[in-house]
Amino acid sequence: MKVIFLFGPQAVGKMTIGEILSKDLELPLLFNHMTLDVIAPFLGWTKKTFELSNQLRKDIFHEVIAQKDNKGLIFTFVWAHDHKEDCEEVERFKRIFTDSGIDVLFVELETTLKERLRRNQSENRLAKKPSKRNVKHSEEELLTSNQKHRLNSLPGEIKEPYYYRLDVTNISAEEAARKIISENQLYLKTGCSE
Repeated sequence: MKVIFLFGPQAVGKMTIGEILSKDLELPLLFNHMTLDVIAPFLGWTKKTFELSNQLRKDIFHEVIAQKDNKGLIFTFVWAHDHKEDCEEVERFKRIFTDSGIDVLFVELETTLKERLRRNQSENRLAKKPSKRNVKHSEEELLTSNQKHRLNSLPGEIKEPYYYRLDVTNISAEEAARKIISENQLYLKTGCSE
């Protein structure tokens, strides 16, 4: 089973790159707004929305493991590295897999704020994420979180055995997916318990 945690700031390209990886690796993609946008219309953007979203994700992870014919999954999320609760939640997500003998490949994406603001308005993002269609609000949220939190890790901060960081500022989503696959062959071929 192969499990990829694809993370980085808002509008860095996680979902778009994840879609290409999903197709190329034949792994289902769970991008972060798939769970959030189901709950938010009923509860708004409240603490409970995020709690329920995280619980749903955990339930999905457990079921993926339980069904032995599953190949794994790709999961995208934003990680505030300076926020203790975020770090603890990522660790809980990871432990669901590692406690079952399944290693996780952590892939971190980064780009400039200018490029993220441009990508925030991309057609694919707006089509797949209803809550981002109010572009003005989405941009304000992006800028606020960029000021409040550290959304990329510091050098050497992530100690995972399978970790890859990629600057996607000047490359296409297709090129990024190719690099992720080519630079992580050890994991993709042998790194995970079957």
